[in-house]
Amino acid sequence: MLDLVGKIVEVETGEMTYTGRLIEVGEDEVQLESESGWITIPVDMIAFIREKKV
Repeated sequence: MLDLVGKIVEVETGEMTYTGRLIEVGEDEVQLESESGWITIPVDMIAFIREKKV
């Protein structure tokens, strides 16, 4: 997952898919920078993180 830091990714939770630049991967949360601002997602809610295909 650390190899995706700085790249545009899709983060899937059980309820929603978030898209943005992966800024930080922490022990408890992941932070994205999206067009609408910063998004913080708890790690225990994440189903997967993958690089967004263009």
